[in-house]
Order: sequence, then structure tokens, then C-alpha cells
Amino acid sequence: MPILAALLLATTVVLPPKAAPEPTPAAAGGVLAAVKNAGAGAVLVNVWATWCAPCREEFPDLLHVARELGPKGFKLVLVSVDFPGDEATTRTFLSSQGVDFPTFVRTGKDETFVDELEPKWSGAIPASFLYDAKGKLVRFWEGKASYPVIKKRALEALAIKETP
Repeated sequence: MPILAALLLATTVVLPPKAAPEPTPAAAGGVLAAVKNAGAGAVLVNVWATWCAPCREEFPDLLHVARELGPKGFKLVLVSVDFPGDEATTRTFLSSQGVDFPTFVRTGKDETFVDELEPKWSGAIPASFLYDAKGKLVRFWEGKASYPVIKKRALEALAIKETP
């Protein structure tokens, strides 16, 4: 029985999360270039910050959809708008969420970034921008969305009918 208990304990050891890649500084043009060069059927750009409670609440749902639909051609691009000097906080949060893909951190002035990404965007976060395979913006929304909503919108952009 002690061996069984030791084996059970060994399987429940929690390893610290793997460090997320260092976010790449980018202006809106760099983010849009990444969208056009993604080689994906649809790309969702999500603009967020660690200090934004709705952003943090939405994060697991975004990642769930990205992992589920990634094999179908869906790609998630994350853009942090945390304040300069908060890079360590941003990366710690990304690591805690299991983000293992490249991300961005916004550079330049807020107004310029907002206007270049989508002139209709008020600048509120979280904000999500959904692009088709050609890099054309097909939908954007402000505020947090739930897993079912994000997934439905992603599938629409992919033009895939999910089979049961």
C-alpha cells in the first residue's frame, strides 16, 4: 500500500507553468501584417491588459477556442496594452494561462494604435477583431465574450459547419 500511495502522490505533482514567449513589441501595422501572414483560415486578434478584469475573465475562453479550432485553421493573436515597464507582469500572466505561442505588446500612442487597427473602435478593452483567410476584417466587438459566442463567430469566419 505505501508504494501505491507514493505512485499516486507522484502523479499529482504540479509543475510550474512553462514560460510564455516574450511578447513582441508592435504597432498596429505589425499586428495587421501578422494577420495577413498567418496562413490561417481565420484570425482573431484580441487586445487585452493584465489590469483589465473582463480581459482576464475572457482569456481562458479565448484559449479554449484557439486550441479547439486551431486544427481547423483558426489562429489567435494576442496583443497586450499593458503599460510600458509591465512586461514581466504580462509575461507572467501569459505563462500562467499556458500561452505557448508568440504574442504582441502594443507600441506607440493609444490613439494611433486604435485608429490604425479599426477606426470604429472606441479603444475599450477587451476588444476582438476577427479576420478571414485573406486578412479582411469580418467582425469586431468590444467587451468580453463567452466561449460559445467566440466559438460561433470563429466558425462563421472559418465558414465551417461543425459536425456533431
